[in-house]
Amino acid sequence: MSDPLTDADFAALFGFRYALRRFLAFSAEAAGGAGLTPQQHQALLAIRAGEGRELIVGALADRLLLRPHSATELVDRMEKLGLVIRTVGQADRRQVTVRLTRKGEQLLNGLSEAHRAELRRLRPLLGELMSKL
Repeated sequence: MSDPLTDADFAALFGFRYALRRFLAFSAEAAGGAGLTPQQHQALLAIRAGEGRELIVGALADRLLLRPHSATELVDRMEKLGLVIRTVGQADRRQVTVRLTRKGEQLLNGLSEAHRAELRRLRPLLGELMSKL
């Protein structure tokens, strides 16, 4: 049986969730400032983090917790913005791979630098909260 939760545990859990929500609000504002939705920003990040800097649309759907058709619609919108290009698989034409364009890379680089700086700023607080749990 685990230890019963204390008032300090509840305070630490609240503090951690509050810090996460503040980071997500920062992230949404940064994405909006760059002309993106938070979901588009997350998609760019997932694609860039993919093996070979590309991702199959089905894998993108998995990583963003979307249904495949929703991921396809997201890719459609991002392609219209000039952020991604898609390639149809040669062996299986149903497999569509997505990669960032130069514009997508540049946008993501700027957002990622800002996010890294914010996470570095939050590191002491998050570390302190985690140690209390």
